Amino acid sequence: MASERPLLIPSPRIQNTQDLFTVPVLLDLFKSNSGRPGSFSGMETKNPAENSSSVEGTLNSSSSRRSILSSRSKASGGGGNSTREVSFADLGSKPVRHGSRGADSEGLSTSQKEISDEDARLIYINDPVKTNEKFEFAGNSVRTSKYSFITFLPKNIFEQFHRVAYIYFLVIAVLNQLPQLAVFGRGVSVLPLAFVLSVTAIKDAYEDYRRHRSDRIENNRLASVLVNNQFQPKKWKDIRVGEIIKIHASETLPCDMVLLSTSDPTGVAYVQTVNLDGESNLKTRYAKQETLFKTHEKEEVVGLIKCEKPNRNIYGFQANMEVDGKRLSLGPSNIILRGCELKNTEWGIGVAVYAGRETKAMLNNSGAPSKRSRLETHMNIEIILLSLFLITLCTVVSACALAWLLRHKQELNNLPYYRKWDYSRKKDYNYYGLGWEIFFTFLMSVIVFQIMIPISLYISMELVRVGQAYFMIRDTKMYDEASNSRFQCRSLNINEDLGQIKYVFSDKTGTLTENKMEFQRVSIWGVDYSGAKSQIEPVGYSVQVEGKVIKPKMNVKTDPELLQLSERRNDTKEGRHVFDFFLALAACNTIVPLVTDTSDPTVKMIDYQGESPDEQALVYAAAAYGFMLIERTSGYIVIDIQGERQRFNVLGLHEFDSDRKRMSVILGCPDKSVKVFVKGADTSMFGVIDKSLNKNILHATKSHLHDYSSLGLRTLVVGMRELGASEFEQWHSSFEEASTAVIGRAALLRKVANAVENNLCILGASAIEDKLQQGVPEAIESLRIAGIKVWVLTGDKQETAISIGYSSKLLTSKMTQIVINNNSKESCRKSLEDAIVMSKKLTTVAGVTDNTGGSSEASPTPVALIIDGTSLVYILDSELEEQLFQLASKCSVVLCCRVAPLQKAGIVALVKNRTADMTLAIGDGANDVSMIQMADVGVGISGQEGRQAVMASDFAMGQFRFLVHLLLVHGHWNYQRMGYMILYNFYRNAVMVFVLFWFVLFTAFTLTTAINEWSSMLYSIIYTSLPTIVVGILDKDLSRRTLLKYPQLYGAGQRHECYNAKLFWLTMVDTFWQSVAIFFIPLLAYWGSSIDISSLGDLWILAVVILVNLHLAIDVIRWNWTTHAVIWGSIIATFICVIIIDALPFLIGYWAIFDVAKTATFWLCLLASVIVGLIPRFVVKYLYQYYSPCDVQIAREAEKFGTLREVGDVQIEMNPILGPQRR
Repeated sequence: MASERPLLIPSPRIQNTQDLFTVPVLLDLFKSNSGRPGSFSGMETKNPAENSSSVEGTLNSSSSRRSILSSRSKASGGGGNSTREVSFADLGSKPVRHGSRGADSEGLSTSQKEISDEDARLIYINDPVKTNEKFEFAGNSVRTSKYSFITFLPKNIFEQFHRVAYIYFLVIAVLNQLPQLAVFGRGVSVLPLAFVLSVTAIKDAYEDYRRHRSDRIENNRLASVLVNNQFQPKKWKDIRVGEIIKIHASETLPCDMVLLSTSDPTGVAYVQTVNLDGESNLKTRYAKQETLFKTHEKEEVVGLIKCEKPNRNIYGFQANMEVDGKRLSLGPSNIILRGCELKNTEWGIGVAVYAGRETKAMLNNSGAPSKRSRLETHMNIEIILLSLFLITLCTVVSACALAWLLRHKQELNNLPYYRKWDYSRKKDYNYYGLGWEIFFTFLMSVIVFQIMIPISLYISMELVRVGQAYFMIRDTKMYDEASNSRFQCRSLNINEDLGQIKYVFSDKTGTLTENKMEFQRVSIWGVDYSGAKSQIEPVGYSVQVEGKVIKPKMNVKTDPELLQLSERRNDTKEGRHVFDFFLALAACNTIVPLVTDTSDPTVKMIDYQGESPDEQALVYAAAAYGFMLIERTSGYIVIDIQGERQRFNVLGLHEFDSDRKRMSVILGCPDKSVKVFVKGADTSMFGVIDKSLNKNILHATKSHLHDYSSLGLRTLVVGMRELGASEFEQWHSSFEEASTAVIGRAALLRKVANAVENNLCILGASAIEDKLQQGVPEAIESLRIAGIKVWVLTGDKQETAISIGYSSKLLTSKMTQIVINNNSKESCRKSLEDAIVMSKKLTTVAGVTDNTGGSSEASPTPVALIIDGTSLVYILDSELEEQLFQLASKCSVVLCCRVAPLQKAGIVALVKNRTADMTLAIGDGANDVSMIQMADVGVGISGQEGRQAVMASDFAMGQFRFLVHLLLVHGHWNYQRMGYMILYNFYRNAVMVFVLFWFVLFTAFTLTTAINEWSSMLYSIIYTSLPTIVVGILDKDLSRRTLLKYPQLYGAGQRHECYNAKLFWLTMVDTFWQSVAIFFIPLLAYWGSSIDISSLGDLWILAVVILVNLHLAIDVIRWNWTTHAVIWGSIIATFICVIIIDALPFLIGYWAIFDVAKTATFWLCLLASVIVGLIPRFVVKYLYQYYSPCDVQIAREAEKFGTLREVGDVQIEMNPILGPQRR
């Protein structure tokens, strides 16, 4: 039996080359009792046969902060109230339950069912030919590019034509190729669409070229592969499943491989997953004992691995391995994934199980979900209206043409401008009869008026968003010096949505706080060693090793009294408790100590690497009090205790999970005793502590915990007990059986852990401070004044969350708190009903509800809702959701505690699906990914928890306080610019269409155009395109200083002041008037003259270009040399182009501009058309701004005349912030 166990501590059969200690080991303790020498030599420190869906999580006081999407299976808990978390594959295959009740019973996880032959892949170790014989598995060549040389053109064009407007312009271009409908030249009609498609295609081609180049570099990297019993270099792209690969220190893994052997005699390997999930902390992986000491170059390894099919779950792996006739179970701790780096291990050998596109890294390489701008969605409504208007214009022209043809039916043969009879050939010209003529007239009208739908708008929006993103990225106000990270714009589609946010959903740890834990307070055996007398040691604790000084990388505040007690060891009763407490902190963790060099060759630093900042803080604290963790292997740890190095055999370790909310380690101590040390959340620990012992100590510890939580500190409770020989043997037998189980492994391991983690003696509690990030209180206050509701969703306990809420100004003393902590659906229903009644009384004053949290004599009492995750289990995905939304919408603040990742997404969906308001989610960890992807806008904080949130986000930044600049400044600017640019593009093209329409009415509805076809084509490309793009990127309606000083100005976006149906129709009315002025003033001036149609067309196109550019100039708020250059340059460019076109003898209208420009009438008409066209706009704009100004206009006037500097803190009256709009 012992030989079948995985190696966890050095086996007596193994020559121990690290025999550095004289402390007696535990191996002889139970030999006589067990009858099996070395019977527990196979126990692992880390369970290598872990549940395939369990996370490699480490201890954390929060039950959800370290949890990851796809981390835990549907059946990982067994408890009815446990939180369900699903894999990425689950998200696509079935509806996601954001609540948790009942979710556990939906199915068995992969760890609880045998892998069937149909659901498994078979890998023959070191036999890639046989492995790939039946099923040809994917090669290791990866391809992140979208196109090949052959597929680029068809595929890219197909993708671009997903925009319906492009299909519209394609139809127009095709119609213009028909002889009967050829209004413009056939080549000219295709150019606008071809230009837009070409610009986008060039951009896509460049991006894909970079992907191809990256793929080529990646695929041609070299790895050592076992070929003919020798490791030989081989390109990554040529590696096949089943081959044995050797990886050296600091090398990157080319594929997913099961670890077979390492340079460490205990089979441990350390890997860094920063390329996979962004986490820089080291993680441990293990090789099985049965394969550990096979020298692969001399002894051929033969075996079979039966594993699950490729999936996206990077934290789970389920497999069995048959080697030398033994069947071994494999878990997440036995596999190393592509993209990981081998660290602190000389070499590692493994067998490839997933390669290329089937690796977990590539399966997860899908990027953030594509989101669409709310403004662009609303724009589609106006596009539809313009389409209907276009059809109306074409119908009017067709109807008029029908009436005209019927009226002049007898004259058609002789009319000089509509002669259907060809006297020379004695037959009709191409006259197809009345019906077809009207049909062709309709289609020709569509071709002539096609620019009513602005094709240039789409390319302009893309260019403007790129420009806006550039300036956001370059903004030094959003540069984080601490992490040396700039703002990242990962999605260019939703820049303008940043100016319309109404709800912000924020994580707490690492988002509002720094996630840099500092050990602050401790309670040991009922005594609170507070920070009142604390001091920071100038040097800190250090030890001497081989003539060199080793000291911790970080210094920790220490209490002088506690420091003296820790130095007394076991001399006194208090000293024994202090000894056990700090021993637990130093030993009960998965920290890896790394010794690093310093500038002084005699001094070395010890850096504690771990997945959790909490664990790092606790181990540094233990070191400061003289319990320094020096070394960790898979079988033992070495701790320097007050200058004496002691070795403790790690007989077993039960890692933290969200069900138990604690972790434990079983140590073989130097005195041959066996002790179990446990630490975890207070809610979990007090249930397993023997309450019959030390009641006074228990009561005092609870009181200290409450005080710590009230200060916003993160707390942990520590306990221990000693195991007898029979009890240890019973645990060991159960642990061994659970570790090697193939079915239900996770549940069995949890059961074993629960059996040993009971009747504990409490040692004390620790308190860690997670400080608020700089500027968080001020940022939250600004967001609240801006009318943005801030909801905090955290996994921390309620007291801690409330304390952070006060310190961050999320909660104020004026707020009435409504707390909902229930354990049943009915109690939740009753609490919600009572809370709704109370909130209505508190928030209603004379029938007006205020959601700003502002204070005045008549303002209502602001309400804060505090609800825990257990209550959300019964509320989400049930009929109680509507009641929760009703209550939350009346609250100024919502604080959700102890929530799981999918519950965070459920809260966002609760608001998103019931209001028309925009939502933003911000977080820093993998447990925030679902929330970030659910919200309209997702923001990732590049913090301590890796880059999972950043990789899933639309925007990323280093600090929460940058959110103020992102929303109140850039969000406001982007929304104002984009809203204006869309309306301006509609106006600009509609003016041209109306001018063409008026001309049709005077040409017997024959769709003859006075404006040269080349000028029509260049109108949207050269004449008027650059000004709108530059203004959309550079114009600022208000300065940064004003926007930050008066956050209420952000309400303009929430109220849709820059783009709405009212503005659209006013713009169309203005367009109608301007087109009348442009067309009829020259027409009347030249009525009865002999001017030719081309000369009149040149006058009209010049008048249109001058007027629309002056229209834009009137609305420009902040001028700079670029704006001047593009606006006046566009007008000059138009004159130059018209001159060039008219100078070409092979084009219609040769020399027209030269003849007409000689006359004074031409210039007078040009001037009169522009002045008459713009007068109504001037008048309306003046009256509106003088008698009914909006907030932005008031602030702009104050800026213009320097009032802001003069009035100082005088308040500017702003429009009220309205409540949420229901869908």
